[in-house]
Amino acid sequence: MNVTPLQMVQEPRPRAAVRELLVFDWLLGLAVVGLVACSYVTLRGPSASSAKHQMIYAGIGLLLAILLTRFDYSRLREYRYGLYGLMIVLNLAVLGMPAIQGAHRWIHLPLFNFQSSEFGKLLLIVSLSGFAVERARRLHEHRTTARILLLALVPAILVIPEPDIGTALVYLSIAFLVLVFAGTPWKQLAAIVMLAVVAVLVVLVLAPAAGVHVLKPYQQQRLTAFLHSTSNCRTASQSGQTCYQLHEALVAIGSGEKTGRGVPGATQANLGFVPAATTDFVFATLGETYGFVGAALVLSLYALLIWRTLKIVTMAKNLFGSLIAGGILSMLMFQVFLNVGVAIGIMPVTGVPLPLMSYGGSSVVVTMMAFGLLESIYIQARRAAAVKGRVPVA
Repeated sequence: MNVTPLQMVQEPRPRAAVRELLVFDWLLGLAVVGLVACSYVTLRGPSASSAKHQMIYAGIGLLLAILLTRFDYSRLREYRYGLYGLMIVLNLAVLGMPAIQGAHRWIHLPLFNFQSSEFGKLLLIVSLSGFAVERARRLHEHRTTARILLLALVPAILVIPEPDIGTALVYLSIAFLVLVFAGTPWKQLAAIVMLAVVAVLVVLVLAPAAGVHVLKPYQQQRLTAFLHSTSNCRTASQSGQTCYQLHEALVAIGSGEKTGRGVPGATQANLGFVPAATTDFVFATLGETYGFVGAALVLSLYALLIWRTLKIVTMAKNLFGSLIAGGILSMLMFQVFLNVGVAIGIMPVTGVPLPLMSYGGSSVVVTMMAFGLLESIYIQARRAAAVKGRVPVA
């Protein structure tokens, strides 16, 4: 039943307030809650403390997400320059922080540490969306495309020395999908893809052949180890470490079979044979513990999440909302595809977390905040449609 503006005014305030609270994408919420629950039951095998901390991070993220659902996301467009500047400052500041396990990725505060590059993902999405809307009438121009790519390339270059190649790739994927949803001509998109292919060939093949090493040896090994057979890990790379990781992940997934070995029986993950069993290779832990059934459930939840995000892209009340939702979609899809691909041996090892499944406070909180923005876009779209006398199909 359509709701007219007059009916909205005449409706009793308590009833209107209840209806306002119920304006929510419940299917998206179901996917998020389901993934958080799956994360808990998966992490408790390798590390019970990590599972408990993950729930605390999810709770903090949920509170922030709820606040964002009641915030008009359109106001963020006014702060696009400030948000972009904040992202650059954070990614520069982290390089001066003490190293943890050889990496400069965390900013240390009195009560907690946070990973600046993770927060940079959301800041980049909002700022790039604002820049694109600013040039809405010139989105077809090469100059606009180049400017948006350059704005994403700067923070991507900054996070590589941390080192964090995975996040750099996420930044670039966000920029690409923002351009896609902004309506950039397909010829320009094809040119970007070709440039990316050429850049990969130069960095991994042509430059090393000429004696110029853009990446450190271990970084190049992580990016190319998946191309080698895991049956002979010692000869696949100089140290064999990356190949060993891939081999153990495949063993863990294969041993899970249909229904998994359960928490006590998941020895590959629980006894430390699977490296980074709670983070980079959490999908291998899931496969060993709960088998094909558990992996299929998690992937189905991701499919539901991606479908609802696509729906929000199409129903947003303005271009800014569509581009934010599109950027979040890129962030989610790229990380899921890359993390799962690493675990099954078809993608390079880049250290990209599996959204809401991998252990990590910054990643979980940022992902929950992204869902809060999606819900804000959904709620604003429903309100705008109600004012116009129609309700969009959910």
